[in-house]
Amino acid sequence: MTLSMHTRICDLFGIRYPLVLAGMAGIANMAPLVSAVSAAGGLGTLGAAYLKPDEIRAVVRDIRQLTDRPFAVNLFAPGKPDDYENFDIVNRQLDGIRRSLGVPHPAQGEIRTPDLFERQFDVLLEEQVRILSLTFGLLPERHSQRAKAAGMRVIATATTVDEAIQAEQAGCDAVVAQGSEAGGHRGTFDTTLRRMGTNIGTMALVPQTADAVHIPVIAAGGLMDGRGLAASLILGASGVQMGTRFLTSVESGAHPAYKRALLGSTEESTVLTDAFSGRPARGIRNAFISEWEAGGLDPLPFPTQNTLTRDIRSAAARQNDPEHMALWAGQGTRLLTEHLAAAEIVRQTIEEARRLLG
Repeated sequence: MTLSMHTRICDLFGIRYPLVLAGMAGIANMAPLVSAVSAAGGLGTLGAAYLKPDEIRAVVRDIRQLTDRPFAVNLFAPGKPDDYENFDIVNRQLDGIRRSLGVPHPAQGEIRTPDLFERQFDVLLEEQVRILSLTFGLLPERHSQRAKAAGMRVIATATTVDEAIQAEQAGCDAVVAQGSEAGGHRGTFDTTLRRMGTNIGTMALVPQTADAVHIPVIAAGGLMDGRGLAASLILGASGVQMGTRFLTSVESGAHPAYKRALLGSTEESTVLTDAFSGRPARGIRNAFISEWEAGGLDPLPFPTQNTLTRDIRSAAARQNDPEHMALWAGQGTRLLTEHLAAAEIVRQTIEEARRLLG
């Protein structure tokens, strides 16, 4: 079989290769990695969901200082406000972990999640960002119209065929088919009925999605090399999205303890958990997850749980303590390598896929 490395998403986004860097929120100093992937011919993506508007503006400008190639910015779709039901009991359960890290007990009034989406979106338009990717749902109609008027391409993240169909009907230009093997947050639109998200494997999800929609499909979940890219193209995808694969690259801003945990993990190391954020996400099991599960409580809904645990995660990072950090990772971590530049990862992935596809 001969399949071209120049696919529909190459034309859609103006990129050389059908490889997208996942937008990974919470990773420090992302400009070098985003720009390196874009400069190598892929589509770098800035995970900006947790950044303040002025921080997004600054990083976007930093990326443009490093490359003139296209890149995307990822945001979380607008969600629900903070929910404080059961706040006191959940807050108390976290106190044992806080004491071990020297973190004070916060009062409810100190836990407020800022509603940043409107200004984040405005900054993308002001900075003329051409590609927006979304997690947790779709753009409201008003924002979708503004994006189209500005010539912005919009990529949705779907975990089911039905979500992908909704994305196409909402006018999205492409959709990521996120298999359950993917690291980080599940993109499930609504976790009300499925607390741990919709978890269909990449190999089952991609061809069914490709058959159901007309917009390009980008495969994601456990894809780490040219074999994953070749398989995804055969299954009907127009490219792949990879996140975990780049976390140990030279340009990655991931915490050193996080990188060591990734390199020491296997396909059995990760679990789906909502303990850190209140939304299901795949990460390496550690003491925080196990201690939370032992307590037997449901977390607060996202974003409140995420805001409530932020002091713990921040203290753990300062203390080089991976046992209380959110170590998001997919299931392909045996395939990680150390000391490779992002451009070399892109090059190896494309060359391997080409060999396999003839």
